[in-house]
Amino acid sequence: METIKKIRGRAVVIPGDEIDTDRIVPARYLKAVTFDGLGEALFYDERYDARGKPKDHPLNRPEHRGASVMVVGAGFGSGSSREHAPQAIKRAGFKAIIGESFAEIFFGNATQLGLACVTLDPEDLGVLAEWVRANADGEVEIDLEAGEVRFGERVAPLKIPEAAREALLSGRWDPLAELLESAAAVRRMDEKLPRPGRPGGYR
Repeated sequence: METIKKIRGRAVVIPGDEIDTDRIVPARYLKAVTFDGLGEALFYDERYDARGKPKDHPLNRPEHRGASVMVVGAGFGSGSSREHAPQAIKRAGFKAIIGESFAEIFFGNATQLGLACVTLDPEDLGVLAEWVRANADGEVEIDLEAGEVRFGERVAPLKIPEAAREALLSGRWDPLAELLESAAAVRRMDEKLPRPGRPGGYR
């Protein structure tokens, strides 16, 4: 499984606090059978009008095309627990989100996708947001090993729950992949379990 130690890329600022999952992915996209193509639904109603014409949204601006780090405010991912929200963010090409705080369920869903969510204190976050707006071509680095976010000449200490940090660093962030990787051990354990017709099994 993939270990995630450092993430580096251009960033985009999505302004506002308490951005909920209904805004991240409109409810009508929950009917999708798979998550394929869900990246196109990211902030759709905030990015396009009723006729599909682009609005002036950070994600629509040419200078932010290809950004892989999202900078957000406080309470990001609040509201419903839909997994579609972090799925849409990841499938739109983002690898990390830097914010002041995250809704707990959103954070857990994101971590299980390998989407790193880290926090900065409000002052550092504000400086980062202003730097990103002024340096669209600049890159931001999230170093999970060192516990730092680096941009320009500045280094800011990041925060992330230790369990999530260890999961990303060790590559154990995807429980399904971990289960599949352990398939041989699961089969060995299955062979030891009692069942009808097996010595020591039940009747």
